[in-house]
Amino acid sequence: MLLRVALQTHLQSGIIAGADDLEGVGLGWRNGSFVGVLLVAFGAALWGTDAVLRVPLLEVMSPAAIVLSEHLVLLLYSVPAVVLGWGVLADLRASQWVALLIIAWGGSALATLLFTTAFVLGNPTVVILLQKTQPLFAIALAHVLLRERLRWAYWPCFAVAILGAYLISFDGLVEPFEALGSVQALPAFLTLGAAILWGSSTALGRFVLKDMPFHTLTGARLLLALPVLWVIVLVQGSLGELGAGFAAEPARVVLLALVPGLVALLLYYRGLSGTKASYATLAEISFPASAVILNWVFLGAGVSANQILGFALLWGAILALGYLNARDPAPAPPVGELGAGRTG
Repeated sequence: MLLRVALQTHLQSGIIAGADDLEGVGLGWRNGSFVGVLLVAFGAALWGTDAVLRVPLLEVMSPAAIVLSEHLVLLLYSVPAVVLGWGVLADLRASQWVALLIIAWGGSALATLLFTTAFVLGNPTVVILLQKTQPLFAIALAHVLLRERLRWAYWPCFAVAILGAYLISFDGLVEPFEALGSVQALPAFLTLGAAILWGSSTALGRFVLKDMPFHTLTGARLLLALPVLWVIVLVQGSLGELGAGFAAEPARVVLLALVPGLVALLLYYRGLSGTKASYATLAEISFPASAVILNWVFLGAGVSANQILGFALLWGAILALGYLNARDPAPAPPVGELGAGRTG
């Protein structure tokens, strides 16, 4: 009799737990948590269009001048977005302003400069390989700042996504690690600095989105990056290249600002507003996949079996992350100072 009661109780608790899981998944679908991961991935995939548009401009403009020109074009969006969202910005706490400045100055300006310089000074294979450490920094900061706790099912997705991105980025399995033997200290530090800034920007973006609409954050990031970019271009003496770029390739400059710039950021931050930063940082690495496809379509570059396998693994992991995010939606970040615990 006792055995029957225990068995019945166990079955009932299992049914209730299963019903709770299904209810959680249903809630995740209704509040957009599943779609949020996909929006982050689609936004990041648009970053893959960057090279097709940017490389021809490098003949007449420096990298910093190109980035500045993008932000100048996007003043048509960033200024109205900041003006309309000024009430929200005025209510931000000091910790959120610090986060916003790190996102704008670090993620938009400094990280791009560090990464580009590392490419010029070092081995591009090593630079791309070290850049793959970016999710580790995002996950660590999300744990400390946002108190994100990850289910065990996250880590297989993490491994599969990183493997997929690796296969897409490198045709060989061993050669990139062999290149580490000749790594130079300065390019390595520059690349890791960029990875830290980009990874931190993911977690800090989630932190700021707690009290700010995604379209306001997009505008504020673009507008606040302008002073830093302006100083960099002045120091490099490449301010005159702005006119040359607009005169030579005006449509390309505008497309660069709109597609991998504005549209990608809007999709990315809309998705991030309902996605854990730890999940979003893996969805972000979808951009090499779109770059491979574009190089194949427009530049005639070959696609290997490893890259096809990597594409399937990466997007399979992203879909699985979407399911996990729907099952366990992102909590609201803590209201207190950076790294402060919850109260009450």
